Amino acid sequence: MFAEFDLKRREGAGAQLRVRHGGSGPAVLLLHGHPRTHATWHRVAPSLVASGYTVVCPDLRGYGQSSKPPTDQEHRPYSKRAMAEDCLALMRGLGHERFAVVGHDRGAYVAARLTLDHPEAVSALTVLDAVPIGEALRRCDAKFAASWWHWFFLGQTDKHAERIINADPEAWYKATPGQMGAEAYEDYRRAIHDPATVHAMCEDYRAGLGVDRGHDDADQRSGRRIGCPLQVLWATRDDMPDLYGDVLDVWRDWSDDWLCGGPIESRPHIAEEAPEALVSALREFWRTTAEHHPRAERSTGQRER
Repeated sequence: MFAEFDLKRREGAGAQLRVRHGGSGPAVLLLHGHPRTHATWHRVAPSLVASGYTVVCPDLRGYGQSSKPPTDQEHRPYSKRAMAEDCLALMRGLGHERFAVVGHDRGAYVAARLTLDHPEAVSALTVLDAVPIGEALRRCDAKFAASWWHWFFLGQTDKHAERIINADPEAWYKATPGQMGAEAYEDYRRAIHDPATVHAMCEDYRAGLGVDRGHDDADQRSGRRIGCPLQVLWATRDDMPDLYGDVLDVWRDWSDDWLCGGPIESRPHIAEEAPEALVSALREFWRTTAEHHPRAERSTGQRER
């Protein structure tokens, strides 16, 4: 797994991150979701390196073997802004001043926040299976609450979710070695059996319901938008269209540049279930935007703004 990648601990802005990186060429930052670690990318990262990219895969703060800073009453240490600052410091520490970012699930929120807060650093953004946190909560209805009830279970503070999860983490999360790959599964399994990691992951959701939503809402009020090419991809066997209809339409109010994307035949963890299709979509997106930015032409098989 991750042959010829370096595995190190690097300083973020307020946390120490475990990170794998390798390759040469344009830099790409890959950000995992909940409850994964950077190992979720093990079927994607080597293919990108073989395609001529430098690839950086960290454990987000609080996740995996990255450090878990103390929290506060507003859960700001686990805000996507704090996580994005870690990522920016990591990439600059590795010598990458400008780079593409790909984020899945919770990592997509970090990727979007990094792009909004530091537009000079991000050349292209890809989000997988996500709409902005503020959009999700503004559109929240009974269907969303029934399907995504874990947001509110993990995010509440009166009766902490950690006690229930820690009683049987594998029953709660239900991933398998067959789905993830044996080595990636063992990395994930170690993480979910660490009570400090479980607590930090819950803090991520608590921040999402409060401070992160506040940051998204402030951006919407001020007209702040994503200024680089934006690709939005989602798994066919997830519920994004059921919840939001035209997923690209949700992102149009957030994009000032070229917007494209579409579904990928997969269950929710695209990097594990459909890595070849994901790599192909990423390469085409980056190739097209490099050739045509800032106003790209149609990318084969994808929908343009």
